[in-house]
Amino acid sequence: METGITLEQSENKNPHKNRVHRVLAHSYFFYFMIFLLALFLDFAFPLKVFHESNLTYIGVLLLILGPLLIFWAQISSHKLKKENMNKESFCNGPYRYTRGPTNFGIFILILGFGITVNALFVVVLALISFIITRLTFIKKEEKILAERYGTSYIEYKKMVKF
Repeated sequence: METGITLEQSENKNPHKNRVHRVLAHSYFFYFMIFLLALFLDFAFPLKVFHESNLTYIGVLLLILGPLLIFWAQISSHKLKKENMNKESFCNGPYRYTRGPTNFGIFILILGFGITVNALFVVVLALISFIITRLTFIKKEEKILAERYGTSYIEYKKMVKF
């Protein structure tokens, strides 16, 4: 069914929303590509991180917590009321603790996998990709949100440091 609205017209209605989603999609894709690289390196050079199997339980716990955090963040972001925004509006669900819970959840998930299967490159590259994501993609996302919501978002950033 044809709606008669082009992509360009759709982006003009709310250009910030599309830009934020594009940045987030790039960050998720970056995590995925780094994860694939880590898996390749771990198969090519099977180095172990830990010599004790007790840490497997921590890895499994992280494997459970990561998706739960992602799911909680997605539910919370859909409940966000976009009109009359103030700094408290952003403090919904996991967003009261971290400004990027979905990215943090992906990091926890990948790290948990690396610990569970005792894969050095997965653990190391998970940490590196988390840092790169925070310094690049999250910064871009926050700039867009500050442009869109102004003082409300800037005050929220001051309240929630991570």
